[in-house]
Order: sequence, then structure tokens, then C-alpha cells
Amino acid sequence: MTDSNFQMTPGGIASLVCLLEVSAPKPGNVHRGADFEDVTFDDFAASAVLLGQAIDSHADSSLGETILAAVTETRAVVGTNTNLGIVLLLTPLAKISLQLDGNPLAQSAVEEYLRELPAADGSQVFEAIRIAKPGGLGESSQMDVQSDDGGEIDLLAAMEFAKDRDAIAMQYATGYRRIFECGVPLLAKGRELFASLPQAIVFAHVALMAEQADSLIERKCGADVAKNSQTLAARASDILESATPTEDDLESYWAAVGELDFWLRSDGHRRNPGTTADLIAASLFVAVYNGVIEPPFR
Repeated sequence: MTDSNFQMTPGGIASLVCLLEVSAPKPGNVHRGADFEDVTFDDFAASAVLLGQAIDSHADSSLGETILAAVTETRAVVGTNTNLGIVLLLTPLAKISLQLDGNPLAQSAVEEYLRELPAADGSQVFEAIRIAKPGGLGESSQMDVQSDDGGEIDLLAAMEFAKDRDAIAMQYATGYRRIFECGVPLLAKGRELFASLPQAIVFAHVALMAEQADSLIERKCGADVAKNSQTLAARASDILESATPTEDDLESYWAAVGELDFWLRSDGHRRNPGTTADLIAASLFVAVYNGVIEPPFR
């Protein structure tokens, strides 16, 4: 941590940012005021604690071992996939933070860490993905995660192969570029625009949806539905393009966010922008670690 007055373990930061992410009333997602039929806010809260515990108790373990432990323990307690994308994104950040000696998290450090991953990590991460059973995974003729042939897997090469259809893979392939260049600055801007951190998180979430269609929606519902979600998010984000939005602008913005939320929830939770939520969690980790977002977290 860059602020000596605020110290948390990497697992503690991971749990904190997961709880901040799921507590914010982001459109289309589970939050304190909205559960899905088969997964609840409490499931996500438990998953946040389990992830932090796995990160801290496996501080000396490899990335693959830690991810596999976090997913296995979460599945045993929650019984469903609540946070695979978050586990995949936050675990490298937590591992890197142990090496920084209080220096800020930088994209260059992420790129270097991912380039040096041993091949064994890929096999363990693929096993974790099979255990989590994420929705809309599909099959691939190459590097198919559902094929367990017992061989070693180059994790970064696999993520490079999948980057055009999965935003989590894209972050691995680009050294978390979207986190550092979009997610963290959007959280900082949201902090300036709104009085509360949950509102800032919602702002960043909607802006990320507007900037790029959610890859989970696209995998589950197709490109047209994903594009519709992006269009509705952009309709809201465009309202706040002014450097100093008026009260009327803010009122119109929240009305547009409400329309986006209604549309996203109109097909069960198949339109759940879960990958964008994962990106927000990773952006929060960097923002909290680097002091962009400081306590009190409200």
C-alpha cells in the first residue's frame, strides 16, 4: 500500500473490493437490493471472504495453485460460479503487490509478471475454470478449456488465443490495459462527480459497458443483444459528457441507468453484465492499493 496509515494484506484488499463491487447497485448485477433466482448477495459476500482467505493463505504458492484453491473453496461453500472472473483478475494483482514493497501497482509490473508465468500455471487455471463451470463457455478447436489431456498449458498463449471473445483473457493478453487506462480513471472521475463511492462505482460500470460490449452477455445472448446493452449504457454515459453536469443532467442520468437496469433484468439474468463487474473489481483493487480511492469507503 502506498499510504502507510492504511495497511491491509493483499487478500484483505481483494475481499474489500469484492464487497464494494457487489454492494454497489450496478445495473443488471446482483447487489444489496437485488438477488437472482439462483444466486444472492450473500453468496457473493461469502465468495469475497473466501477469495481473500485463499490469497493470503497461499501467499507463497504459485498463481495457478492460488486460483485453483480459491475456486475450489468457493465452489464448495457457495455451490455455483460467483466470481471466477474476479479470481482470475485479482489473484495476479495480489501476487504482484507482495513484490512491490509499498510502491504503486503499475501496468508494466503486470505485463512482466504475466510474461514470466510457468507453464504449470495454465493447467491449474484451466482446471479451476472447469470446476467453476462459467456460463456460455462453448467449445474451441484449439486450447479448449474443457479438454483435460493432462498436458502443460501456456496460460498467456491461451489467453491470447481467447482475447477476442473474452474480456478477462484480453486483460491477460494486454497486461490489464483496460483496467489501468479506463477502469481506474473512470473510478476517479466517478469519485469527483458523486458524493458516494457506490455511485462512483455504478458510473464506472456503466461507462465501461458503453465503451465496450460485455463479453459475458455476448457469449450467452449473442452479438446483437450485447450491442443493445452497450447502446443503452452509452445513452446514459453521454448525459454526463459535460465537465460540470447540472442537477437535471444527473437526474436524467440516473433515469437512463434505471432503464438500462430494467432492460438487463428483463430476460432472467442472461443479460447480466458479469464481465464488466469483474473489470470493476480489478479496477477497484488497483485504485485502493494505489490510493486513488481512500478510506472511508462510502
